[in-house]
Amino acid sequence: RYSPDWGSLDARPLPAWFDRAKVGVFVHWGVFSVPAWGSEWFWWHWRGERRADYERFVRRRYPPGTDYADFAPRFTAHDFQPRRWARLFQRAGARYVVLTTKHHEGFTNWGSPVSWNWNSVDTGPHRDLVGELGQALRESNIRYGLYHSLLEWFNPLYLADKESGFKTQNFVLKKTMPELYDLVLKYKPDLIWSDGDWEAPDSYWNSTSFLAWLYNDSPVKDTVVVNDRWCNNCSCHHGGYYNCADKYKPGTLPAHKWEMCSSIDKLSWGYRSNMHIDELMDEASIIEELVKTVSFGGNYLLNVGPTKEGVIAPIFQERLLALGRWLDTNGEAIYESKPWRVQVEDTGTVWYTSKGPVVYAIFLVWPQDNVLQLSSPTPSPATQVSMLGFAGALQWQKAPGKGLLVTLPPLPPSPLSTQPGWALRLQGVQ
Repeated sequence: RYSPDWGSLDARPLPAWFDRAKVGVFVHWGVFSVPAWGSEWFWWHWRGERRADYERFVRRRYPPGTDYADFAPRFTAHDFQPRRWARLFQRAGARYVVLTTKHHEGFTNWGSPVSWNWNSVDTGPHRDLVGELGQALRESNIRYGLYHSLLEWFNPLYLADKESGFKTQNFVLKKTMPELYDLVLKYKPDLIWSDGDWEAPDSYWNSTSFLAWLYNDSPVKDTVVVNDRWCNNCSCHHGGYYNCADKYKPGTLPAHKWEMCSSIDKLSWGYRSNMHIDELMDEASIIEELVKTVSFGGNYLLNVGPTKEGVIAPIFQERLLALGRWLDTNGEAIYESKPWRVQVEDTGTVWYTSKGPVVYAIFLVWPQDNVLQLSSPTPSPATQVSMLGFAGALQWQKAPGKGLLVTLPPLPPSPLSTQPGWALRLQGVQ
């Protein structure tokens, strides 16, 4: 049994499904999807920081005296079709999906028993969004993760605890922990993506006690995975796998399993009605982030923000489907792979993964002369080279010095010619 201290909890082996999965979709959805402007931190920028641009936005768009709570009835989810979402995420190649159950605004996307009238069952959609999506994902055999913020910006209980220097724990005992236990017992998640950790220590949050229960006695004790955001000094040090920071890029191979969360909208995690195409990641950027992340042993969690009606914008759908098409061809080099002894060539355009004795070289730029130089693998007479999505073996020869030169076919006809990145399967190399 695990005891409620980091030494014991950190020793728990990470359930194997998570490392094998590699690709997930993040969904930021809540009352912030109603103003749909700035970011999911709308309430804080407007009321916490009193930013002039946010005050001007509300004054121009909404009646005088509008409060943040007035947005909740407009969070309708009228067009939310969870099975359609699940189908999209499946076609995107996602092996797991993480939904915001509660962001820092405190509004819960399920009927939380301790969030009276500030939840998706009592107001707004009048639906259990967490439960509906969970059922659809499980029908599609996709793992289900729940994002949950420990803190709530303007909850009076939290503000009182904060005022006491976190010597009192009324908010934790009456709000945060009851909700976490409720989520686990009701929805049996595969993953808990904790956030809102940065202001207070683990002794305030009771994080270690919760995690000990989660690992010892909960209905998901053998399968559940958690991240590292459980207290103000946890990130990159304690918990399950590491996030370290949003959009974290380690640059070298970390010793600990990690995940890179990224967002198609480069300026926000929640939906923005005024986003422009040049503020979004294109297909090539998404593939490049995925390849670099997996080469360094990470998982890639790509975010979309749905509208208040529950629509995933067509441009986000297009990006997800492009990722899925790439994975349909090259997924063998991604899913269930491990980092190789070399992660990237000096050129920075060829990245490696491995699976058993097979090495995969994923190159992001097609060489002009159709000859790709790989300096890191050591070939043998038995070496065979092929390209995922292309039938037949490729010709290769030993490179002068070290490595091998692979003769690629003329840039293959569509769809391979238009995809951003190609994977070679190398067998019989060291």
